[in-house]
Amino acid sequence: MTNWLPQIPDGQGPIYLRLADQISADIASGALTAGTKLPPQRDLAYDLGVTVGTIGRAYATIRQRGLVNGEVGRGTYVLGSAEPIQLQESTKPNLDAPAGNPAPSAPAVHQRTGDTSWVQGAMQPPKDRAFAGTRIAVPHESSIRFDSTSAPEIGQAKLIAQITLDITRDHPHEIASYTRAVPPDWRAAGKIWLSRGGWEPDEGSIVPTTGAQAAIMSIIAATTAPGDRIAFEDLTYSSIARGAALSGRRPVLVERDEEGPLPEDLARVCAQTHPRILFLMPTMHNPTTGFMSETRRHELIEVARQHNLWIIEDEVYGSLRDTPVPPVVSLAPERTFHVGSLSKSVTAGVRGGWLSSPQSYAQRIYTAHKMLTGGISFLLSELSSRLILSGAASDFREKVGAEIAARHALVRQHLSPFEYRSAADCPFLWLKVPEPWNPGTFKAAAAAENVLVDDEDEFKPGRTGKVYHCIRIGFSNPLTRDQTVEGLVAVRDLLNDNCACYDSFE
Repeated sequence: MTNWLPQIPDGQGPIYLRLADQISADIASGALTAGTKLPPQRDLAYDLGVTVGTIGRAYATIRQRGLVNGEVGRGTYVLGSAEPIQLQESTKPNLDAPAGNPAPSAPAVHQRTGDTSWVQGAMQPPKDRAFAGTRIAVPHESSIRFDSTSAPEIGQAKLIAQITLDITRDHPHEIASYTRAVPPDWRAAGKIWLSRGGWEPDEGSIVPTTGAQAAIMSIIAATTAPGDRIAFEDLTYSSIARGAALSGRRPVLVERDEEGPLPEDLARVCAQTHPRILFLMPTMHNPTTGFMSETRRHELIEVARQHNLWIIEDEVYGSLRDTPVPPVVSLAPERTFHVGSLSKSVTAGVRGGWLSSPQSYAQRIYTAHKMLTGGISFLLSELSSRLILSGAASDFREKVGAEIAARHALVRQHLSPFEYRSAADCPFLWLKVPEPWNPGTFKAAAAAENVLVDDEDEFKPGRTGKVYHCIRIGFSNPLTRDQTVEGLVAVRDLLNDNCACYDSFE
């Protein structure tokens, strides 16, 4: 570790850009030599009197310039000397401007896009960007992504690259063409991946899909018509409700407790609004981490049979947990669509997903999936299947589970004074913010520190008067455990700094 401490140059551009230019100049001058480890972001932020987010953006900028590299578990290191850095117009002091009347400087230029409206840093999108959802549309590269629960990086890429090369060698024609039929191996892989709790699907019921969300939207398209209602818990993975609403279906809300939907309220909703589908996440509920007992599963199935409801059982997190409790599909196979994918326990980028349906609907859903997505990719589907059939997916799942457990220990270490729900096999936690915080304000405050979390509104499929005062923190996505700790410490500090909740964070 070096004793080097940079000085932030005077100027009118963003602080992180001026700091990045100074670091670049120090590398070019030899003040920072190849192999030098830069200070931890939090330490440097303290020494310079700036936020951790500012340091993170500066480090990300010099990494984009090819001057440093981050190594998992080790930190950020200088790669080598660089040519002298020409400061951007936005960071140069204007020496020709008359005193007391500085001339306007050129607008700051975004390092990746060239966008001159990005002058406030990563948390401010370009002014002409259309609304892109409830999350930050283009988070900065240095942001700590606690708003994602994708599988952590545990070395999957090397094997995935090799299998991809094998597929391109073995199937050049299929790679160049459209996928018009489903090879038996893809269904065989789906059967292995979906099986749990003593239940195995029939291969004829399986439809390979481009991830779980595409599977669920295909089920909705195949079993309902515009104007039909779909029943959701009043707190759930709301992207499905939004997608359904986009296609003309209408979400209706069912009250819930720690196990899931209340059977009596589901019966009330069915009697009053006549929904066609009930959407469930019974094994590891997102965002509350709740688990549905076998008794509750039977109670909901009874209501579904009385009111002729289809059931969608979303088990994307179920692959992370071994449980003897039978899946809903094994208790009501005539009306349940069971959905799983690789995204939480192996890799999200491959987009491998499968669903099991009542057999008379398998072809209909396959067609709906093709109409909605343009068809499945041969490369990705073959890759997903080979990962499973070779046993690699199972090995990755074990390693992902171990990494999640290790990060869960870090959560306990840093957030134990606060009220939250989670489990050692769960890649997220549901945290109640203390007074006088509210979830939306805390989300904004965390974003100002370059830490992205989700507040409870992200998980409400419709308007409701219920308030939980909670945020969800997904800790599987940061690249390293060090980054996870950095984000947890920032969250902890904000939770302890109650006066901060009165700031507007503008």
